[in-house]
Amino acid sequence: MLPTLPLLCFLVLNVVIVIAGYIIVKKTQLLLAWFLLALGVGMIWFTFRQIHPIAKMLAIIATTFSAMKVITTTETYKGKPLTLTFKQWLAFTTGWAGMRAQPFETLGSVAVTGAWAMIRFGISRLLAGALLIGFAHLLVRQSLNLTFVYIAVSALLLVAFSLILHFGLLSISAGTLRLRGIHAYYLFNKPATSVSLTEFWGKRWNLAFIEMTTITLLRPLRHKLGNAAALMLAFLFSGLLHELALSVPVNKGYGLPLLYFSVQGLLVILEKTLTLYRINFLQNKSIARAWVFFWLVTPMPLLFHPAFLQEVVWPLAGLSTPYY
Repeated sequence: MLPTLPLLCFLVLNVVIVIAGYIIVKKTQLLLAWFLLALGVGMIWFTFRQIHPIAKMLAIIATTFSAMKVITTTETYKGKPLTLTFKQWLAFTTGWAGMRAQPFETLGSVAVTGAWAMIRFGISRLLAGALLIGFAHLLVRQSLNLTFVYIAVSALLLVAFSLILHFGLLSISAGTLRLRGIHAYYLFNKPATSVSLTEFWGKRWNLAFIEMTTITLLRPLRHKLGNAAALMLAFLFSGLLHELALSVPVNKGYGLPLLYFSVQGLLVILEKTLTLYRINFLQNKSIARAWVFFWLVTPMPLLFHPAFLQEVVWPLAGLSTPYY
């Protein structure tokens, strides 16, 4: 059970971020918004330093997302009148993983079409994820090569948790918000159909991160540093946020998630450069999808490094430490 003091600190801190964040957005205090992020993450790290990695990870992610919403919304409404009420702000910060606040301006209006289709889609993915976790439990009990079991079960669990969270819970959340008149949308938009890494990272995988980096880094820095430098900084920033989520909780694997996103950023810049010179090597869809799959999956052990798998992913599924 989570000790009272860290839990209380987490709850109070996030309430403060939400309330103070609305004032910061109204006053357009961007530097103060970034300070709130640093302060929030620092306090969570200090308070949860002796707590189980799973609880630490969840607390860091939740606090980071709360603070990043303050930053993105401040940047979005900069130079514009704030038309978002506090009630709408509260729904945005506590009920949605996306980073665009504008859809919440219609909170309480007529239900948006497609809500129940999203909810059914989410439920089906939840069930699929649960089945994969069940299969992982069965696989562990078999008398098979330990290395094979470790690799196979780790892969199964990563897919399962992605189905449950990314495609399950977030889709149900989007559908529920649509019932309340909010134009919520899938945050993971058919990523398997991507025919380039540029499309995967820029349009389909984790729109919350895409919105976050576009609003806070790409748009402000593009004119100052150029497209390539701004894009690379956006990927590096994503890498740093994944360090917070994947390396800090287990206090190991530092630099590996950052390296993964550095590689992805360089590959996206390569794709854009080749396209600029009319070298369209991804015109064939089969080749294009093989390219995307290879570069996403091959370096993935950098992102989900052994310490994270062993101390977070396996225990989260109710399994003991891997045999590796």
